[in-house]
Amino acid sequence: MYAYIKGTFVSVRGDNIVVENNGIGYKIYMPMLLQGRIGHIGDEVCVYTYHYVREDVVALYGFPEPEDQDMFELLLTVSGVGPKSAIGVVEALRPSELAMAVLQGDIKKICTVKGLGKKSAERIVLELKDKLKGFDMSSVEDLGDSSVVISGPAQSELEDCISALVVLGYPASEANKAARSAYEDGLSVDELIRRSLRLLAK
Repeated sequence: MYAYIKGTFVSVRGDNIVVENNGIGYKIYMPMLLQGRIGHIGDEVCVYTYHYVREDVVALYGFPEPEDQDMFELLLTVSGVGPKSAIGVVEALRPSELAMAVLQGDIKKICTVKGLGKKSAERIVLELKDKLKGFDMSSVEDLGDSSVVISGPAQSELEDCISALVVLGYPASEANKAARSAYEDGLSVDELIRRSLRLLAK
């Protein structure tokens, strides 16, 4: 219902913030670590939101960046993962960190999220990794913009980045184009993913 809300950052109330727009104060659920990335009281801010509605719960969840919002929505597609668990993952892990953990099957990394058990972490890895099934990395040269020619060890880093972006829900063609545009010699896979996400968010 609400993609984002722009307005004045009015107050912080524990794990909620209030943003005022046109005389209406929106109460937005946002953990403290994410609040620090929004701005300061009195600032004009843009909060990316997810309107969660169930029979007994109606809540707005807020995020400082669109890729955080995307990751939250993606996590909600995992069986057994509700909004509290999903927001906990978003608070603890950057999208690039989650994507790499999924690709590497790093259950321990995901289990560092407060309140998230091993079984939930295993489901996140299993169900999100399934997104890569049937995705042929040998065809990335034919996807999107291939003006940047990359070979050797760097090709493996590029493929890891594209795979991570696909895990995060981006179409393969868009992932390939963003990864190639973001690529520079010497970049780690994690930094390449972060740069690609910034391009995809534009």
